[in-house]
Amino acid sequence: MNILKLVKSSQRAFALSASCPRKCKGAMRVERISSCVGRRHYSGKSDNPSDSSSSSASKSHQTAAGARDRAAVGVFTPKAAAIFVLTGLGLYFYFNLEKQKLQEQKKKELENRKWGKAAVGGPFTLTTHEGKPFTEKDLLGKWSLVYFGFTNCPDICPEELDKMTEVVKELDKMYGPIAQPIFMSVDPARDPPAQIKHYLQDFHPRLVGLSGTYEQTKAVCKAYRVYFSTPKDASPDADYLVDHSIYFYLMDPEGEFVEAFGKVSTVGDVVTKVREEVGRWEEAHGRRT
Repeated sequence: MNILKLVKSSQRAFALSASCPRKCKGAMRVERISSCVGRRHYSGKSDNPSDSSSSSASKSHQTAAGARDRAAVGVFTPKAAAIFVLTGLGLYFYFNLEKQKLQEQKKKELENRKWGKAAVGGPFTLTTHEGKPFTEKDLLGKWSLVYFGFTNCPDICPEELDKMTEVVKELDKMYGPIAQPIFMSVDPARDPPAQIKHYLQDFHPRLVGLSGTYEQTKAVCKAYRVYFSTPKDASPDADYLVDHSIYFYLMDPEGEFVEAFGKVSTVGDVVTKVREEVGRWEEAHGRRT
């Protein structure tokens, strides 16, 4: 009986000794895991791969955005700003200088063109249809259209003055009142200011009528190279026709001759030429008159 108890007691002890390593190993494993978790928690790191990749992506995005911003803005230092301002000023003065050179060149071209023109125009003194004095200085500052004729002309003079009226109307639409139409009488005996005033009512309202003595008329016709056949001692009551040159002149704002238009010239021809001359003048002087 005692022997049987001893055997059973030995068996229990052997069983306990066999199971102890497994239990101890499990306890040690649990302790190590707990220790690792504690250390991770203390360090603030995470074992989740998705958290790590998200953090890396965020840092990468911030770095790329910063690089783009720096590339767009550049390194704008005070030195760079000074260079930028100086470059702008240099370009401004350069283009102004080139513009002045171009204007001077246009002026020289106009002056050179004048050398090849006929010597038309010069000093004169006449009286307007309003009874006021008028000289070559009154041509300055306008594009003048000057026609020589007489009030008793049956057909040609009215036709030419009608044409001049249409030209001035077209120019008024384009530029405003930059053109000055002028009628100079070559019949001093029958064209006093009152007669011319009545005659001009059928034409452009800005048309200026001029007349003078026979000597004054002869002088202005000579200056403008106009032929006329009015007798020197003609009577105001006499019945005669006057032969004269049939064209009108274009004079620039300095009173210089530009072009002569004959009877065959149309309204379109005259307007086109005036537009060309106004364009050249504006390029050279920076203004239209």
